Amino acid sequence: MSYLNENFLLSNEFARKLYFDYAKDMPIFDYHCHLSEKEILANEPCKDLCDLWLGGDHYKWRLMRNFGIDEPYVTGDKSPEEKFTAFCKTLETAFGNPIYHWSQLELEDFFECDLEINEKNASAILAHANAYIKEHELTPQKLIEHSGVRYLCTTNEVADDLTVFDEIAKKDYKFGVMPAFRSDKILYIDAKAFPEAVAKLEALTGKIEGMDDLEAALESRLKEFIKRGCCASDIGIEKICPIGDRAEADRTFKKARKGETLTQNEIESYKGYLTYFLMKMYGTYHLATEVHIGPMRNNNTRMFNAIGADTGFDSISDANSITLLSRLFDRLDSEGCLPKTIVFNLNPKMNAEIMSLIGCFQTGEAKGKIQYGAAWWFLDNKVGMERHLEDMTATGHLGSFVGMLTDSRSLLSYPRHHYFRRILCNYLGTMMEKGEITQNIETVGELVRDVSYRNAVRYFGLEE
Repeated sequence: MSYLNENFLLSNEFARKLYFDYAKDMPIFDYHCHLSEKEILANEPCKDLCDLWLGGDHYKWRLMRNFGIDEPYVTGDKSPEEKFTAFCKTLETAFGNPIYHWSQLELEDFFECDLEINEKNASAILAHANAYIKEHELTPQKLIEHSGVRYLCTTNEVADDLTVFDEIAKKDYKFGVMPAFRSDKILYIDAKAFPEAVAKLEALTGKIEGMDDLEAALESRLKEFIKRGCCASDIGIEKICPIGDRAEADRTFKKARKGETLTQNEIESYKGYLTYFLMKMYGTYHLATEVHIGPMRNNNTRMFNAIGADTGFDSISDANSITLLSRLFDRLDSEGCLPKTIVFNLNPKMNAEIMSLIGCFQTGEAKGKIQYGAAWWFLDNKVGMERHLEDMTATGHLGSFVGMLTDSRSLLSYPRHHYFRRILCNYLGTMMEKGEITQNIETVGELVRDVSYRNAVRYFGLEE
């Protein structure tokens, strides 16, 4: 029997009533995730719990390394059973880490198994879950529908195959799947993948010799995304760069296409200009933009060379983007094309700075036109979510917040929405108990429903 009970994270009666009467049964809109649309379309039976839990999940890999687990048991050649046992051993004492909570929630929610996750129970857990997967013929569709997902946005590069979404739309799924437009591989002109990314874009849109061609190609692809229901775009960058001169960006692009070495100033000028161009384009097409700021990527060169990117070797950057973010917003606003924007910040010391900045660019176009995004990546844990709520409510308006997302590659990640909802309800319930806000349960409960689901659906222009 695990430590979980129905009142997990709910410390008072107000919190419990808010969660069970208002939050628990709300649908889920996962407006930013990294699920594979091809996997959703194929809808093949799930293999086993080892694959579902440990396949490609760098959150878990990082935790295992922190516990001193050798790499063969993480991403190496050990058997799935050996890797699973090593993970259970790791989780046994990972108190306070969100994976400790998430994994137990996933085990109970998806597989009806209440064994506590530890090394002793590893074999029994694996046997139970794998038997459950086989007996219930679990597929991506069943897992997503079980979670109560109404909509989800995958994250797609500009040259991705969009016919997959046409095929998904023909299925009888109870949820909608839409692509989110992401052009990071075009933005990162200094990356090894840049030439290939431009070549793939050329194959779809025609020859790209300079910024005129590049801008036209990006707009052409955006229109194709919108035809497939795209309602969100995404930009991921360590820091905001100064808005560069377009002519300089053109010269830099042409140099890169020739394989010439670029200076740091040229790189940042190009990134700054293209970020501005993309957001202006998104504003023109009334597309909400998600800006992710603050990750310092691929710190460990040895491991990057061995197993590649997105494997657990990123961290929080100390780059301060606040002044340049202000200038970017101000220019777009002055030109009448600042899109609805959600700023996701990875460095918690920047919470107040970003919250105070977004308050300078609000309009009646949308409730919370400029958003401070949910606690993200290294911050989507109990401590990070509570601090996020405290910082957001201190200088902003909780009633405008679009709520949680998974930002995950795992089909089992949806209990994170309920993890957040419990923390939200406990945060509000505690204030109610202390007499710091109204004790009108209906007023607070409707806000909980808004933050859990309705605000996000309205913000991205979808039907409730």
